[in-house]
Amino acid sequence: MADLSQVVNIADLRRLAERRLPRAVFDYIDGGADAEFTLRENCAAFDRITFRPRCAVATAACDLKTEVVGTSISMPLILGPVGSSRMFYPRGEEAAARAAGAAGTLYTLSTLSGCTLEDVRKATTGPAWYQVYLCGGRDVATGTIQRARDVGYSALVLTIDTPVAGLRERDARNGIKQILKRQVVPMIPHVWQFASKPGWLVSFLRDGGLMKFPNVVLPDTGPMLYADVGAALEQSMVAWDDLRWIRKVWSGPIVVKGVHIAEDARRAVNEGADAIVVSNHGGRQLDGVRSTIETLPEVVEAVGKRTEVLVDGGIRRGSDVVKALCLGAKAVLIGRAYAYGLGAGGGEGVRLALDILKADIVRTMKLLGCASVAELDRSYVDIPAEWPTGAARRRQPVA
Repeated sequence: MADLSQVVNIADLRRLAERRLPRAVFDYIDGGADAEFTLRENCAAFDRITFRPRCAVATAACDLKTEVVGTSISMPLILGPVGSSRMFYPRGEEAAARAAGAAGTLYTLSTLSGCTLEDVRKATTGPAWYQVYLCGGRDVATGTIQRARDVGYSALVLTIDTPVAGLRERDARNGIKQILKRQVVPMIPHVWQFASKPGWLVSFLRDGGLMKFPNVVLPDTGPMLYADVGAALEQSMVAWDDLRWIRKVWSGPIVVKGVHIAEDARRAVNEGADAIVVSNHGGRQLDGVRSTIETLPEVVEAVGKRTEVLVDGGIRRGSDVVKALCLGAKAVLIGRAYAYGLGAGGGEGVRLALDILKADIVRTMKLLGCASVAELDRSYVDIPAEWPTGAARRRQPVA
């Protein structure tokens, strides 16, 4: 485990994760699709939002508590679904879920997890959501959804932006396809990545080595193999009609993740979504789309108070969380921010990431002169005039 004692921010955790993990594993966390324009914009767009603080306001304490689709959490920060977390650290999904529960917030488990959904649910003392892909078809997905319901996941997250996997060029250059398919001769140039990280390699092998996906149990072959993910996603894309049969299987809240535009936001609400997540999959799917924080005001305006709006993408500081709340998000989901912590130091790294972001949120709110996340609104920020029209128009300074 890396020395976490000098970590100050999420960027420090990123550097430690890069130092500990093989290049192929780190790039899986860190990389995006194609030229990675959207990946960069997700972070850069937050810098174009500026604060409008109220000074000389006493804020001895800040109330961070909120409620998302009926679940109370200690702060407006949710651990989003990150697939293959067991590659980053042994029993990675369980470690992250445990840290989330200790912090009093939600953990979201990806379908593409290396740990069973039952084990992950047992690992956390807090609430948990289950993110579903329809890998293996309707019958397989139905069985998994029922398992999630039976062990107490409180909401289902349906991801709608993966009809095919994005082209992640870093993965291609790192020989991921050859490694997963065990093509011996083509994978030889890439083996050094793993051999050069003996600490990671030993822990990876002790944890079982290359994992399967125990939450996608195929009728004839059992848990889905890692090499089959791309084809499985392409064969199981989600359409709006799927919400109807899923609603018959799952009686709890459904969160639709992967909304980019107002039209899809309204459609999700009309189809019965209890919440939506403005998300471009962390810049890992279609490159060239707007940043999520730039898209957020358009979506908030489109749905009004008909449903709760969440957002992910590019969040690296507590001030980013506060900006998202000011623009109408009920809470945010983080992915890379805690995955870096997991890669750097397991559950302790995730705990540290959450502590850093929480402290950032409190400090930002005190400097803004705002005592509760419930009070944050557009009056606390200015956004660029060229961002989308309607509710997203730049707030004019008070004369």
